[in-house]
Amino acid sequence: MAAPRRGRRGAPRSGFASPAEAPGPSVPQGLLRAARKSGTLNLTGRGLGEVPQHVWRINLDTPEEAHQNLSFGAADRWWEQTDLTKLILTSNNLQCLSEDVKLLPALTVLEVRDNQLTSLPSALGQLENLQKLDVSHNKLESIPEELLQLSRLKSLFLQHNALSRLPDGFGQLISLEELDVSNNQLTEIPTSFALLTNLVQLSLAYNQLTDLPVEISAMKSLRHLDCSKNYLETVPSGLATMAALEQLYLRKNKLRSLPELHSCKVLKGLHAGENQIEILNAENLKYLNSLSVLELRDNKIKSLPDEITLLQKLERLDLTNNDISRLPYTLGNLPELKFLALEGNPLRAFRRDLLQKGTQELLKYLRSKIQDDETNPNKEPPRTAMTLPSESRINMHAITSLKLLDYSEKQAATIPDEAFDAVGNNPITTINFSKNQLSEIPPRIAELKDWACDVSLGFNKISSISLQLCLLHKLTHLDLRNNFLTSLPEEMEVLTRLQIINLSFNRFKAFPSVLYRILTLETILLSNNLVGSVDPLQLKKMDRLGTLDLQNNDLLQVPPELGNCENLRTLLLEGNPFRTPRAAILAKGTAAVLEYLRSRIPT
Repeated sequence: MAAPRRGRRGAPRSGFASPAEAPGPSVPQGLLRAARKSGTLNLTGRGLGEVPQHVWRINLDTPEEAHQNLSFGAADRWWEQTDLTKLILTSNNLQCLSEDVKLLPALTVLEVRDNQLTSLPSALGQLENLQKLDVSHNKLESIPEELLQLSRLKSLFLQHNALSRLPDGFGQLISLEELDVSNNQLTEIPTSFALLTNLVQLSLAYNQLTDLPVEISAMKSLRHLDCSKNYLETVPSGLATMAALEQLYLRKNKLRSLPELHSCKVLKGLHAGENQIEILNAENLKYLNSLSVLELRDNKIKSLPDEITLLQKLERLDLTNNDISRLPYTLGNLPELKFLALEGNPLRAFRRDLLQKGTQELLKYLRSKIQDDETNPNKEPPRTAMTLPSESRINMHAITSLKLLDYSEKQAATIPDEAFDAVGNNPITTINFSKNQLSEIPPRIAELKDWACDVSLGFNKISSISLQLCLLHKLTHLDLRNNFLTSLPEEMEVLTRLQIINLSFNRFKAFPSVLYRILTLETILLSNNLVGSVDPLQLKKMDRLGTLDLQNNDLLQVPPELGNCENLRTLLLEGNPFRTPRAAILAKGTAAVLEYLRSRIPT
């Protein structure tokens, strides 16, 4: 038969050629001949707007070479053709697949990634031999129920689409060993996932999940679980029973603590950076005997428990950008530790040049401090997050040497007078009363007004700010995150040295108006509240403001005039209900967002 004529790209019909014109670029006969021999047809990057009909019928129609050579001694023994088992259509311009895909029942591999697909044909469900289906990097908004009939499917790649849900019966794909649904818009996972007991690798990253179904713990074969970049505040306790788990990714969520993983004896990598974790407990660590990588960067961790030394196989420990001021010296005894990252922590006992000398020098220094403690047993022991309330005494070493009044992590309803009495004439510059049960600002905090620069009152139950706080006229850093605040007093405008304020995870419904008048502010963190609007004209007057975090609020619109705040270096707006700027603009970073907003200002 004559070779099909080259037609225009992207014809509207999928798989059927009219007599007058063939749909899109044709497939060379040489490729088809080779495919009949090998069972594999690779059509990657051929600019196909649709799949030519003779591809679907490759095993049904008499091949062209049969009309050219009828000799039984011919080198091309076309009558001994192999059924097509592998079809690769990657990186074309396909907008849909024909239902004629069912004409290739022997297919075990179908790859259609990096196209323009908006839907999949129901006929896919008839490919009973299919073991791998890759439709990633398309524009799919849903998955046909018929797909769940693929009982032999082992690998399914759906990442980088526009899926907002998965079929409830997804668990029918009982042979699945590898599933990637990352970079979609999923808000929940079907409970039928519990039936995927053969699954070895699962990626749920970059979706909109607020929780995971408890049934996920039934995946007893799962070795790799990636839940990065969602909105998880907790993970199911059943995760602790997943004994086969080797790699767990929980980065970029809203976790406040690490999960307890008491049965995860073979876990090698735990990645939980960019969360809200403040405390590491011994229970989080003591079962992880096989752990070689622990990544906790960009959290709010204050200290490490001594039990970190139980991780005898630990090779990499990343604690970059936390709030750690002290380290257990026994960290230096970890035998396999090759990489220790501590940049961006307020480590008062470590010179900057020591941190820059690398891991081995740092470990050597820590080991030397162990010896110092042994020769000076009366020295005040370093406090860690593992200090029990019953052991809590006032840390005089911190008061006298570090100018720090620390009464944190004690679940205390009030700060005892003995804490303030212990200060004496010491010039306290840092106050840490976080992680308690305080319902109000301790009144005696005003006694420290002549020195206090850095005050942390986060993770309490404070519902209003008293005027005593406004007396701290040297205040530069104020941390009030994770409380019950709905407003700030106007009297706070006297805090004319305030540079950083953290109000995340409170209950503000409006942007606190007093902040507009504190022109020294450089950073405002107001994420995870209920803020509905901001005043761009007032913000523009704050010429020192470089970071504004408004993630996960109730902003229905972003005023275009906000683009004129060109002093902003970091503007975070993700997780709000506004429609513009779209996620693609936000993903390009602050400069692109500001430029976009300026372009929308009416002229």
